[in-house]
Amino acid sequence: MEDYSAEGRRTRQALRAAQLYYVQDQTMESIARELAVSRSSVSRLLSFARDTGIVEINVSAPDQHVGDIERRLGERYSVRAHVVPTPDTLSDVERLERVGMNAARLVGEFVESHMTVGVAWGSTMSVVSKHLVSRPTRHSEIVQMNGAGNTQSTGIEYSSDILQRFGQAFGARVQQFPVPAFFDDPSTREALWRERSIRRLLELQSRMDLAIFGVGTPFSEVPSHVYIGGFLGPNDYRSLKADHAVGDVATVFFRADGSSTNIALNARSSGPRLATLKRVPRRLCVASGAQKFAGVRGALEGSLVTDLVVDEALARRLAESR
Repeated sequence: MEDYSAEGRRTRQALRAAQLYYVQDQTMESIARELAVSRSSVSRLLSFARDTGIVEINVSAPDQHVGDIERRLGERYSVRAHVVPTPDTLSDVERLERVGMNAARLVGEFVESHMTVGVAWGSTMSVVSKHLVSRPTRHSEIVQMNGAGNTQSTGIEYSSDILQRFGQAFGARVQQFPVPAFFDDPSTREALWRERSIRRLLELQSRMDLAIFGVGTPFSEVPSHVYIGGFLGPNDYRSLKADHAVGDVATVFFRADGSSTNIALNARSSGPRLATLKRVPRRLCVASGAQKFAGVRGALEGSLVTDLVVDEALARRLAESR
């Protein structure tokens, strides 16, 4: 049934304007005459077409240097690497913004109907979620990969904002995971994991088609959100250092070689075991900044990633590391 609402009319008009401008190479003046609107209205229609996903713009200018880095990363780690060109003059915030925008575009290509999509919370995922373009799907679910509560906050508001943006972008049902990021006692986690309401969410996580996450780094100069939000105490840091942890995915820690066996804090983490994560068919890792190097390399060494989105400087360092 055709949509005769104001929004439906605007969408049809934006589609027509986009076809004339991008496909038939018409000028804004000629489009304005054909649609009987002003030139400024055409400009707004084209912006609407881009913002709502009617139009997707891909720049395919060959960059031999970036292409070479992507090839080297692909050959070394068996991943599909997407390197975002970023000049060294950018701040960390600007760099993350560009990487997040590119990752959001990829997410739009990956998410389809009838999919279960796992999303980890964090600063990187927050940026990605703000750049998602609306592309409704059918019978899809967004599931939170790890709890967000700590002694200072339930974490629900922060993680919920991220998940809701994903849900709204794809018209998907959102499944939150209302548990702490880290339990005080591993036995508490084991007992809660036997509850039917929690088992239902764990079952959803076990059949994720796509997992989207950043990488946390516990000992970098620019710490990740989990390390500055009241989630870990001094004893936790000492434990991570003793266990030689270099990073985490969804609050599950690993070493430089990607191993996670006998890292004490993992027994208290609410995130999916890395063996569970590695069974997900597509695992999109998004990272920017030199401070992420050790964590991202550990994730790659552990084969936790199938698709990688990184800035150029970080990608270069990963490709050149021994």
